Formats: sequence, structure tokens, C-alpha cells
Amino acid sequence: MTGAVRPADYLKVFTNRRIAAVLLLGFASGLPLALTAGTLQAWLAVENVDITTIGLFTLAGQPYIYKFLWAPFMDRFVPPIFGRRRGWILIAQLGLLATIAFMGTLSPRETPWLLGGTALVVAFLSASQDVVIDAYRTDVLHETERGAGAAISVMGYRIAMLVSGGLALVLADQVLGWSGMYFLMASLMVIGMVATWFAPEPEDAGRAPATLVAAFVEPLREFLTRNGAWLLLLLIVLYKLGDAFAGTLTTAFLIRGVGFSATDVGAINKALGLAATITGALVGGAWMAGLGLYRALMIFGVLQALTNLGFMALAMAGKSYSLMVAAVAAENMCGGMGTAAFVALLMSLCNHRFSATQYALLSALAAVGRVYVGPASGYLVAALGWAPFFFFTFLIALPGLWLLWLLRARLEPAPPRAAVAP
Repeated sequence: MTGAVRPADYLKVFTNRRIAAVLLLGFASGLPLALTAGTLQAWLAVENVDITTIGLFTLAGQPYIYKFLWAPFMDRFVPPIFGRRRGWILIAQLGLLATIAFMGTLSPRETPWLLGGTALVVAFLSASQDVVIDAYRTDVLHETERGAGAAISVMGYRIAMLVSGGLALVLADQVLGWSGMYFLMASLMVIGMVATWFAPEPEDAGRAPATLVAAFVEPLREFLTRNGAWLLLLLIVLYKLGDAFAGTLTTAFLIRGVGFSATDVGAINKALGLAATITGALVGGAWMAGLGLYRALMIFGVLQALTNLGFMALAMAGKSYSLMVAAVAAENMCGGMGTAAFVALLMSLCNHRFSATQYALLSALAAVGRVYVGPASGYLVAALGWAPFFFFTFLIALPGLWLLWLLRARLEPAPPRAAVAP
């Protein structure tokens, strides 16, 4: 894959059935994430669950880290209906509809650990759906459609996060209550199920691996025998670690730390934040075409580290709507730019023979920070307070930038391939 994609290429792909399927499946992929992360965190905060327990609940996101372990099963075995990709997608979606609805029957006060366990199952099914949707998108899109198709998929994903993150908080706070909101979110999985039903089969679906051993071993062997593979894996973990620390308790900080309502958080942090993230990703993708992969990763990484200090300023100043808007907009804008470059990095590291399992592995490593910093964040806030905590999130971003600088020679030759990946 060479060269930058022309604007006209992005316009043509909107007219085919493949792109429509990718858009709706992107929505289905993004819907469950917030329901076990930020939205669940807001529910716990409103119910006055202690901050240490809220931090422990972030462990529900562990399946996003380990999804590469069962991705080869989904490459190897073919469900009896809808083929290897669409069949597994539909199975995951049916499970998500049932378990998200079950979350709505539970109470953070009366059954906290059952709620946490159910959130873990939802995350497992969601991570499984992500694995197969990523593989389906890779298989179904023509080569000239992949750049635009990936952007369309991200758009659907972000719209879903706005629905299950921002709109869900407003509905829970003002209209439906928390149980009713979770029932509504479960019903929205039907959109993805309809998309799966009508999605076209890939023209070149490829053959499943001959054995389960081959499905597990070959993708890992190919990647780990590359020169510098372990440093690249460490970079993937560290690059957005500061963002992960800052973001894991942002909702609890805005509600409990500075006193904003759940409606404020839904309207400003979630809605404005996701809009800024989408804008940042688009701006970052366009800017990256001229910068190249390494320089984009470095510039955007520095910016996303600096914007964490905006929340430190908000913690020191107290409740201020203008400062909240500025901090949320800047952090999400620069975070979106960093995400555009980071996704390009992940795509550039995948061998097309093993892209499903390798992308699952790399994206799972990228989720390590987001999941495992949660408990540590809760203890740090309890020990240090909010302002020192956000200064710490700035400092923890620096090792990833240093490692990126060390690996610059490996990344600088790759900008043409990376430029079409966001």
C-alpha cells in the first residue's frame, strides 16, 4: 500500500454496501465500551461507591487486553451460519444484548460484585466482537477502500461512544434512570445485528488456518522474530500511558472532585470530548501525511501529555465551566491526534498474512494502560489528591516519548504506508 489517498477516493466509497456495513458495525463495536467504563463509573460515583472500589471496577476492561488469546479460535473455526466472520459477529452481538440488559437489573449498592462480574462478561463479548469486526473490515474492503473504510468505521465507533457515554448519562440522570438506560443501550445492539444480517460476504474470505496450532503460533512467530520487536511492543504499552492514567478517573473527578452533575459530564466531557476526539483524529490524519509517522507520533505525543495539565489546573481552580470546557476540548483534541498516529503505527506493524491476530495482539497491548492503571489511579488520588495526580499523569507520559525517540530510525522510513492507515 503506497502513497496518500486522494480526497476523491474518500467520496466514492460512500456509495457501496461494504462501507454501509462497516459504518454500522463500527457503531456496534463502540457501543458496549463506555457501558463497562465511563458510564458505569458515573453510576458508581452517583451511588456514592468509594473511590478505591471504583478504581477496582476498571479491571472489568481486562478482556480488551487478552483478546489476542482467543482471536486464533475465531480465525480457525467457522460457525454454522453467516460464515467465519459474520457468524462470530452475530454470536457476540446476541450475547451483548442479553448481558447489557442484565446489568440494568443490578444495583451497585446491593450487588456490586455481581455487577462487576457481569461487566467483565460484557467486556469479553465486546472484545470478541471487536476481533471479528476488525477481521471482517480487513477482508471485505477493497485495497482502495481501506483508508476511507477505516475512517468510516472510527466514525461509527465514536458515534456509539457518544450515545453510550454522553447521551446515556443524560438519559440516566434526567429521564430513564440507570436501569432503564442500560435496557435501552442493550436494545441498540439490534442495529449491529441487522447490519451483520445484510453485510456482504468478503469476495476473498481466505481459508481458515489448517490447524489450531498454526492459528496460534505463526502470527506470533512472525512478529517476535523481527529485529527490535520487544521494544516496539513496549512502545505500544507506554505511548498513551499518560492519557490512560488521566482518563481512567476523569468522570469521577468531574463529578466528585469538582462537583459537576452527571448531566454536565454527559453534555460537556462526553459529547464535547468525543467531538473533539473525532476532530483531532481527522486533523491528525491530515497533518500526519506531511509529517511522517515518527514526527507525528512525537509531536502529538508531547501535546497529549501537556494537555493533562489542564485537569490539574481545573483541580486547583475548583468548579469552573469555562476551564472544564477548555481542558476537555484540548485533552480530547490532542488525544485524538495521538490516536490517529498510534493507529497508523499499529497498522504499519501488521503483516497482512496475519493481520487479524496480530492486530488483536497489538491493540490488546495498547489497552494495558487503560485497564491496569485504574486501581493504581484510585490509590494515588486517595493518597495525593487530584491536582498532584494529574501532574503525575504528565510525568508518566515521558518514558514513552523517550522510547519513541530511541526507535526513530525504525519508524521514519514508514510514513507513506502509515499515512493511509487512520
